[in-house]
Amino acid sequence: MTLNFLIAPDFAPERFAGWHMLNTLLQRRSGIGLHLLTPASAHEQSELLAAEKADLVYANPFDAADMIRTQGYIPFARPANRYDEMVIATGIESGVKSIEDLRPGCHIALTENKDVKLIGLRLLEPADLTEALVEWIAVDSYQAAARRAIKGEVEAAFFLADAFASLSRMTRSQLRVLVESAISDISHVVLLHPRVAADLPLIKKALLGVGQEKGDSDVLDALGLPSGFESMTQEEAEFMIDLMDTLLD
Repeated sequence: MTLNFLIAPDFAPERFAGWHMLNTLLQRRSGIGLHLLTPASAHEQSELLAAEKADLVYANPFDAADMIRTQGYIPFARPANRYDEMVIATGIESGVKSIEDLRPGCHIALTENKDVKLIGLRLLEPADLTEALVEWIAVDSYQAAARRAIKGEVEAAFFLADAFASLSRMTRSQLRVLVESAISDISHVVLLHPRVAADLPLIKKALLGVGQEKGDSDVLDALGLPSGFESMTQEEAEFMIDLMDTLLD
């Protein structure tokens, strides 16, 4: 039997090869066949999940919360020493110098990443901006968000911190960081569907073991996760979800 391994569509394009390398490594060490699914958008991911095509999932924290609480997915791992922080940036030529310079009616570019928006709304509080007071400009990628900000088409843009760091040096030189979050408790999560719970011990052992053998560092570097993965309990996942609920309130 082959399991479908779905990867959240918010990783930087240069990490694509890394996920294929990890998929191959996990298959070899677990003895379980894995078919990698890399949806291009949150919409495509939703369709795959609705069709119950995902057995193993690397999910962003917002999606993971819903999958754990409403679909019964089992959380068992997360990236080690890697949290989902986010950045709000503006074009270097913009008159916006701080978060407080953003005014009601301002335009902010963002992708479909709901966790990034959730954290970003908290970071906008010093400007007295709520979701309803912002003109949201949907874009397909963080690169597109950066272009909008650089061209002055939006006053600011939301980025996953890792995605911002992966932008080219030239692109980042044309952007000004207004604020970066430092929550340190929210991260992507690796989940397994309960219908394949019997495979959990083998998959968990293989995933948590990546980094312990010669050559593993090449895989982790390609993923941008040099510390590999660590175990995550149901209780730890629930704590993270409760924290996100607090951010929503």
